Amino acid sequence: MISLSTRMRPQTIEDFIGQGHFLYKGSLLYNAILNKTFDNGIFFGPPGTGKTTLARLIARSMDSEFVEINASTTGTKELKDIIKQAEDRLLGFERRATYVYVDEVHRWNKLQQDSLLKALEDGCIKFIGSTTENPYFSINNAILSRVRNIYEFKIHSREDVMKMIDRALSDKEVGLGNLDIIWEDDAKEALIEMSGGDGRIALDSLEYISQNGRNDKRISIKLVEEALQRRVSSFHKSEDKYNLLSALQKSIRGSDPDAAIYYLARLVTGGEDLMTIGRRLLVIASEDVGMAYPQAISIVNSCVEGALKVGFPEAEIILAQAVVLLASSPKSNASYAALLNAKKSIRNHGAFAPPMHLRDAHYKGAEKRGIKGYIYPHDFGGYVEQQYLPDELFIKEERFYEPTNNGSESSFEKYLNSLKGIGKDRDNGDN
Repeated sequence: MISLSTRMRPQTIEDFIGQGHFLYKGSLLYNAILNKTFDNGIFFGPPGTGKTTLARLIARSMDSEFVEINASTTGTKELKDIIKQAEDRLLGFERRATYVYVDEVHRWNKLQQDSLLKALEDGCIKFIGSTTENPYFSINNAILSRVRNIYEFKIHSREDVMKMIDRALSDKEVGLGNLDIIWEDDAKEALIEMSGGDGRIALDSLEYISQNGRNDKRISIKLVEEALQRRVSSFHKSEDKYNLLSALQKSIRGSDPDAAIYYLARLVTGGEDLMTIGRRLLVIASEDVGMAYPQAISIVNSCVEGALKVGFPEAEIILAQAVVLLASSPKSNASYAALLNAKKSIRNHGAFAPPMHLRDAHYKGAEKRGIKGYIYPHDFGGYVEQQYLPDELFIKEERFYEPTNNGSESSFEKYLNSLKGIGKDRDNGDN
């Protein structure tokens, strides 16, 4: 039997749900599809975000042949056969272009990826590759240079998944509209949270639960828990999720590792996705720990990347390390506060130009415009006193960054203060 996620694939570009950051009415991609001018592209992002669906819609809109292969099961020989057939199709009687969609293209080695190059250069195929890996690291530069656009697919928002669910429940032709069943709001919310922004998981779980739980006539959160074999009662509403994320950050900011770990556990058992937790931890590393322990951002970034690589359940071990590290570190928001102070100054007093000697002087005629006088600090042992702030702020002796005495930041403060001493010594020596 064909799965619900497959049956519910949109048939037109107008019905496509999600990825509104690059696909919306009037966007370049939307117009390229309508105008039949789409050429090559690479789609990258998590599973279940619509990469294959969009590739099929593009091929259908172009009135072209569509060949779909998976790099994990298709080798160089098969690819060459596909390219030969595409060449015959384009130059022969049909005169039709062929879109070759390669799923998991990052699995091909360099030799296999190079097999695409000549076909791309000759224009006998239109190439769409999809990958869950960053293409700038996993795909040859030679291919990247020949692909016009790279599109990053993001996990579906709660609103997007709700649209998919409601559409499937109301569709009587290929959806579940003929089932005499009611989904409780809490059950929908739980399914959305547990799907982690993966449309495929959401729809196929919706079908499984609807078909096998319809004796109750109503689908409750209990059935969702049973179907997904995970408790979702920890939280199932968006506001609960954000409350827990807020509590996690405030507990870390308050240097309470016990509370922070508790809220991490709530998020993990509640089914929150790795990216959401990881993003929050990275923000905390700079916003709340900052210059008091500058290494925290590097360590937490490594933890987040490691967690994404191994996935749940082992990922929670790595996240726990990041949380305890952050909660146990000295705290400073001075760098973030400095940014806010600078933005406030711009908002209240306007944007001032940098002094003339700091402006770009790498062109002929710059000196005639008065762009001169910059002193190169490295010629003076790494520091020389000169004006860096715009004139209007320099005159007022404006300061934005106020370092704390917490952790490593105290050493940075001592260094900055020592530079002021160097300036005074030079002034006294000149006198």
